[in-house]
Amino acid sequence: MDEPVRIDKWLWAVRLFKTRTLATEECKKGRVTIDGVSVKPSRVPKPGDIIKVRKNPVTYSYRVIGLIGKRIGAKLVHEFVEDITPPEELKNLELRQQMGSFERDRGTGRPTKKDRRDIDRLQDWE
Repeated sequence: MDEPVRIDKWLWAVRLFKTRTLATEECKKGRVTIDGVSVKPSRVPKPGDIIKVRKNPVTYSYRVIGLIGKRIGAKLVHEFVEDITPPEELKNLELRQQMGSFERDRGTGRPTKKDRRDIDRLQDWE
């Protein structure tokens, strides 16, 4: 089970990306790092590596426990990967989701002066 497997295939197998193509593209864009170094999709992770995946506005951190090349059920993922994302990062995601309620509908015109100040205050708060 601990045979060498490409990072893009591993990311797909442990359900961090919906398709292997998405995992490959994110590696090519430099959004996937192993121990702080951007990786190519062909890189082989090792157990104990720290993998960071940047999905705006959060950078998720994972520890490799085991290698697997076939996609597995969601209940079995914890045997191969450990989520070590800091709580501060998850708080950014929560704030961004709360801020989504302040988005304006397309075509409603320019924001008023008060709307602009509210938007700026929320963006500076991050």
